[in-house]
Formats: sequence, structure tokens, C-alpha cells
Amino acid sequence: MLRAVLSMIILRVVASFRASPTLKRSRPFVRLYSATESAPVTVSAQYPFAEVEPRWQSYWDENQTFLTPERSSEKEKKYVLDMFPYPSGAGLHVGHPEGYTASDVMARYWRMKGYDVLHPIGWDSFGLPAEQFAIQTGAQPAETTTKNIANFKRQLKMLGFSYDWNREVATTDIDYVKWTQWIFLQLFKKGLAAQSSVSVNWCPALGTVLANEEVINGLSERGDHPVERLPLRQWVLKITEYADRLESGLDGLQWPSGTMTAQQQWIGKSTGCKIDFPVDGTDDKTVTVFTTRADTLMGVTYVTLAPEHELISVVTSDDQRENVDKYIKETSSRSDLDRTSSKEKTGVFTGGYALHPLTGEKVPIWVGDYVLGSYGTGAVMAVPAHDERDFEFAQKFSLDIKWVVEPVKGEHDKESGAFTEPGVLVNSGKFDGLKTAKAKKNVAYDLKEMGKGGPQITYKLRDWVFSRQRYWGEPIPIYFPVEFPDGVDPESQDPRNDDCEHTINFDQAIPVDEADLPLKLPEMENFQPGDDPAGCLARARDWRYFQKDGKWFSRETNTMPQWAGSCWYYLRFTDPKNSEFAFSEKADQDWMPVDLYVGGAEHAVLHLLYARFWHQVLYDAGFTKHPEPFQKLVHQGMILGADGEKMSKSRGNVVNPDDIVIAQGADALRMYEMFMGPLEAVKPWQTSQVSGIVRFQNRLYNVVQSAITGGETEMDDETERLLHKTMKKVTEDIDAMSFNTAISAMMVLTNHLISLKEKVPKEAVEKLALMVSPFAPHLGEECWSLLGHDKSLAYEPWVEFDEELCVDAFINMGVQVNGKTRGDIQIAADADQDTALEEALKQSRVKAQVEGKDI
Repeated sequence: MLRAVLSMIILRVVASFRASPTLKRSRPFVRLYSATESAPVTVSAQYPFAEVEPRWQSYWDENQTFLTPERSSEKEKKYVLDMFPYPSGAGLHVGHPEGYTASDVMARYWRMKGYDVLHPIGWDSFGLPAEQFAIQTGAQPAETTTKNIANFKRQLKMLGFSYDWNREVATTDIDYVKWTQWIFLQLFKKGLAAQSSVSVNWCPALGTVLANEEVINGLSERGDHPVERLPLRQWVLKITEYADRLESGLDGLQWPSGTMTAQQQWIGKSTGCKIDFPVDGTDDKTVTVFTTRADTLMGVTYVTLAPEHELISVVTSDDQRENVDKYIKETSSRSDLDRTSSKEKTGVFTGGYALHPLTGEKVPIWVGDYVLGSYGTGAVMAVPAHDERDFEFAQKFSLDIKWVVEPVKGEHDKESGAFTEPGVLVNSGKFDGLKTAKAKKNVAYDLKEMGKGGPQITYKLRDWVFSRQRYWGEPIPIYFPVEFPDGVDPESQDPRNDDCEHTINFDQAIPVDEADLPLKLPEMENFQPGDDPAGCLARARDWRYFQKDGKWFSRETNTMPQWAGSCWYYLRFTDPKNSEFAFSEKADQDWMPVDLYVGGAEHAVLHLLYARFWHQVLYDAGFTKHPEPFQKLVHQGMILGADGEKMSKSRGNVVNPDDIVIAQGADALRMYEMFMGPLEAVKPWQTSQVSGIVRFQNRLYNVVQSAITGGETEMDDETERLLHKTMKKVTEDIDAMSFNTAISAMMVLTNHLISLKEKVPKEAVEKLALMVSPFAPHLGEECWSLLGHDKSLAYEPWVEFDEELCVDAFINMGVQVNGKTRGDIQIAADADQDTALEEALKQSRVKAQVEGKDI
């Protein structure tokens, strides 16, 4: 007898998400058009954004809707913070609001969830770009900065961000400068701010020290001006003393893994060995190196010093001095980055020798610019057989190569280059036969016993050079005694005069009394940089020199870097009007730490590291009760130009948000940026696609009109279940900051409600208005008002869903007979197999296939 096999499968999900209760499916941007254009009702009214948005912005301002509440012990708090912007003259482009919109969505959502929310904004307004712009235009940087801030503020307000503008601060505000200087004094008192002679990249044309990244082939990145390496007196913050804390403090933070790794690599903790090589012909001079491969010590064939190393003059022989001096001069214009990235190895023999610490053999001492004076000890023991860089250097200068480590299995092709992997020691005397790990420990132990080194932990992190030779920055609140030649009456002298001979004792730094803060910048008509490394403030003699108790003193003429103000602004936001303290104990207790910090990945290292350093110092001093400032960190992805390149004036691909707001509205811009894709992804801007969001807004606005004009309508089961599924989806997606899929869910619900025509239930539309409001706050407020509410929805309770209603009551299933689909049925979600079979056999096509056959 022929047997028929009957089987049932779930039908594939179609354009609706009815068969997917959890709504986990992500929709690409193209779904916007199919979702909106396939709706069965033609949109009859355009959402009047041009009238609505300014009106609600005025309402929020007049009613101070987003004023930060006094903390309540009954509520939990959320501190939502953006990396505050630098107010450039160009204003915002459409890439900037992405992070601000994301944080605003969360701030609005958390207010509706019942949290006390702090969501402030301010301006990182000191810095070189503002000064350069002022120099080019002939204006004062204070004036241009004020104008730029006003433009930025206008743009942010037109986008409807729910900032508490009463807490607005700028790093250039004199009240803010006061407390930045106060924090510097705390660092100074703890011995963490000190002067040092540092080899820096000095650019006379720009009149300032440049970072390594700002020097390319000996020229400044900005303007192609010559750069030279000079030892300058600099203020240095001893961040290295916190290296261990900065690394261990990352544990438990909710940060992107890439940022955590970047911080760890920048800190660069290394466990290794310190080794001392006595200098031949001297009694007490030693070249000290640090290595993570002490097992290769017997393979050292030369030692290399950085061109800045203090022992070069000692170890250089008379017959080599001219060559060494020439080489050092040639390398002085190259930045550290340029030196380490160059494939060309350069160097010169000093004519001097070091003594091997274990064998006493003479080892030649070379100078090579691939070794940096600012990294480690400024010297390396060269083991060319087991280090690629040393191998290349040795080959170029025909230096000895001694193999002391072999692979555990097999052989290494010595012609192919250095063998850098762990292995087994050879040609190493009593250490022969030891594997790398054991040999490292034994060599370090012997060196320690001999007093020639031993185990050591070091860090790649360098102390923070804190001085800038510019005008537009916070004055450093330090001054120094001024002395005059012996036999000269000090009371008859005035160092402000050109002909007054005097000496500034920079080794006697005196802190400005805290009661005398802030130390203000002098007004200068000519603040252009000069060729004096003391900076342009050295020319403000009436400000620089002053008398106290009958004695003359000189102020520090370096200013702080732009990083200074951004190191602690999050703390000032908790208590911005406090004139007695930078922030109060209560404000710290109420609001810290920051619960959500949103900003670009370009700040993954320096800003975040410097801010954490300052915070940990303040924590140790008892000014804050929280060891880390930023609990959760999110990086928004970059929005590229339509050409797929980074937006810039030179490429001509910059899109001004003003143009989008005028043409299509602030809410359309906000929602489009949240709908483009995952928040952290890099995405190209496409102005033409904003229209899809506009259509969605119009549909939602018309659904509200239908609910108003249609009268009371009872919600059917399908609509109720779809509503609860949408509320669940949107809630969970906002919690996960998956904003694009949350918007997709609201689009589907809107299309369903449109299909109901005049029978749109008011309750469903009210819930939709609440859900859309964090993304499109003007639209949400307007719909809420049209539905009969006389207050802002900003603090309305967030929507709640019923889990039972998030599961379909009925499901569609396909029916297959012998592998071919013969029909489909709809059954209760909890139906058993017998019920499913009974329904399947009612289908005529199924019945015809199985009639008279065994199933």
C-alpha cells in the first residue's frame, strides 16, 4: 500500500512581524521604503515641522522642562554626558549630532522611566585652532570663541536636545579657569606637577611645541614649517606614578573592548629585567637598559644609545666626536614618530665600549635614532640574532651576530632574519639548555645577586608634557623669584625694562595662593607666537613681572594644554555655580560617576587617560568618593560624506545640519541618524534617504488625526498584540542602544494602524507617541498635545507591555505531503499535534493527496 507522509512547518515570516513575537530581526534601511510605501492608505496631511519644532523648543525653554532635579533618595539617577564639543568657526556638520542624539534618546527615555537625570552641555573652548583663527582674522580669541559658542548653541537648540542649559560651562569661563588652576595646584602640592628639561619638537614659526604626530619629515603638519628638537624647560605631570592604577581601574568598566585595549597598550606594562653595562674606562658610569628578553643577554654584540642620551659625551672618543656631533645634529629635527616608523636604520659608532655584565667582554657603543630618549632608559642592548630591528642595524653596519636561542623543535634559517620566538638557550655558558621562561628568571636572579640589575616592571606610558608656549590657554599658577647681579640694589631695578639685567630662578617654583585664583590672561593686542620658547606671554611684561613684599617675581609664561579643561568638566557639571568649591561633596555623591559617556573613538586614549588620571588624584585627595569617572562608554560611528570619505571642507562633502532642518526638520535629521544603522558603525550620509523618515513622520501624524476624528474605538486582538510586541521591542532596543531596529518596529506599528482607517484606537496612538518621543521629541510632543494632553510628555511614565500579549494567539503553519507543500493552516499557538493534524486534513488539496492512504 502506498504510504503518504504528512509534515507541518512554520511558514516563513512576511513583511509584518506578527509571527516573530520577540521582534529580534534587524531591518536594513531599504525596508523603510517598502514599509512606508506599501501602506494601504494615502497620507493626506503633511506634518508641519517648520511651525511645530520652534514652538516646542520655546515651550521647553520657557518652562525649563529639562532643569536638573534636586536629587531624591527615592529615585535612582542617570548622569548622561556627551564629550563636549570644541566650538570651531565652521559650526556643526551632520556627523556631529549623531552622538548627541544618541545620548538625548537615553536621557529622555530614562526621565520617562522615573530616573533623576543630569544631562548637561558645555564647550571645550581653549586651544590652538581658536588662537590661529584669531591671528588670521585679526580678532581676539575671546571674541571669536564667544561667537562660535553662540552658533553652536543655536544649532544644538534647533535639534531639540534636552540639555539643562542652566549648567552650561565653557573651559574659557574665568570661574572655570579658577578651578582648573586649583586642580593644578593640588597636583603640584602632591609632587605630581614638576618642571623638567624635556627634548621636544619646537617649531619657531608656530611658536610652540608640537606633538610627535604633528611632525612629518622634520616639518610641521600645519604649514610645513621647520621643526627642531630642543631641550626645553617644561611642566610635566607625573602620570606614570598612576600607571598601575590606570590599568587596573579599567576592570569593571563597561567600555568598548577596543578602547580598553588601546588604553592598556598605551600604558604598556612590561615585566622584564634591568641590566647595567659599566662604561669601559670609567669608575662609576653605567649604561642601563631594560629588556623583556634577559635570556638573550649572552647574545649582546653592541649597545645603542638614543641621540639624546646623557652619556654620549662621556663615551664618545676624540676621533669619533665630530661624526657623533654631526649625526646628532642631523637627527635633531626628526620627531619620535618619524624616527621609529622609518625603515631606514641610521647610526654612528661612538668609539667607546661598555662591559658585558656577565662576561666582562667589551661591547661597542653606538648611537642610533631608532632608540628614543623618551622611552625606557634611552638605551638598548642589541641582540641582532633575536631582534629584527637589531638584526637590520647589524647587517647595515657589519656588526657581529651571535645566536644564543634555538627553536625547541626544528631549525631556524639564519639567512632569513632574526629568530624572535621563545626557545632553548645555546652558546650561553651555564644557561645552555634552559628554555626561555626559565632562563629569564635565572639570568635576572644572577644579575640581582651581582648588583648589576634584576627583575623590573616598566611602562610604555610617559609623563605628560603639560606646557604650551601659546596665549589661548589657562595660565599656569606658578611664579619664580627674580634676582639681580651682586652689588645691585633690588629696589632700584625693574625687570620690565629692557636694560634691566636679571635672572629668573626657575628652580624655585612658588604656587599662587589659592585665595588669589583665578590668575587671568593679560589682554594682548599682539599674541602671535615668536621664536622665544618662553612663549608670547613673556612679552606681556607688566603681567609677567610683579612685586610682592618688596621683591620682584616672574610669572610662568607657559599655558596649559587644551586637555586641561576637558579633564574635569564632568565634575563641574554636577555643581556649576559653586563659587566656594570646584564641586561639592553632595554633588559628587548625588551624581557621580557618569552613567553613560558618549563620544568619538578618536578620544580612546589621551582624553580618557588624562581625565582618569586627574580623577584618581582627586579621589586620593578625598575630593570624590568614586575611583573612576565614566562607568559606561559608547563610541558613535563616524558619519562619512556621500562619497564615503570623512567630511571636510577640502573634499567639499560637508553637509550642514541647518540645511536639513530647514528642508525636512530636526526630528527627521535625528531619526535618520539613529536609523542609518548600528550606532557604533561607520556610515555614509545620503540626504535623499531622509525623505523616507519624513514619510514615516507624516504617516504617524495622520494616524493621530485618524484617532482624533474616528472617536472611541475598541482595540482588536491583533492590534493589541502588535502594540505590546512593539512596546517590548522598542523598550529592549533602547536599553541596548539599538535605535535603528526600535524605529523599524514603530514604522511597522504605524503602518498597521493606518490600515485600520478611521478605526484607530486612541490608546495605541498615545503609546506610539510616547515611544517615538525620545527620537523625535517635537513630533511626540505635538501628537501628545493633539490627543488632548495639556502637559509635556517629557516626564510621562514610559510604556509598559504585557509579556503574554507579546506572543501570538494563533500561528500559521504550512502543510507538506511527501515533501511538497499542499496547503497552510492557522491554529492556536498552544495547539497539540492531533489538533494540527485534524485542521490539516480539512484542506482539500491535502485531503486529495492522502485519501485512501496510510499517514
